[in-house]
Amino acid sequence: MSLNLFLRLLELQAEDPQLVGQVSSVFADGTAIVTLPGGGQMRVRNPLASAIGAHVYLKGGAITASAPAIDVIEVFVG
Repeated sequence: MSLNLFLRLLELQAEDPQLVGQVSSVFADGTAIVTLPGGGQMRVRNPLASAIGAHVYLKGGAITASAPAIDVIEVFVG
């Protein structure tokens, strides 16, 4: 554990969640629009130059890796 109070505060904060989506548009400035399973869209950095239609993992506003192309199933427990 660090003695620096700022570093200790940073350790308490949650990290960005890892999301999955499909690339729907690619732009020349190195960004892409990714569609999430719920229908939402995000414009994110595309350092891997992922192509349209690719399934990808997102974290912190950037594409981090390719993801398997599987169907998303929502289960409601009530």
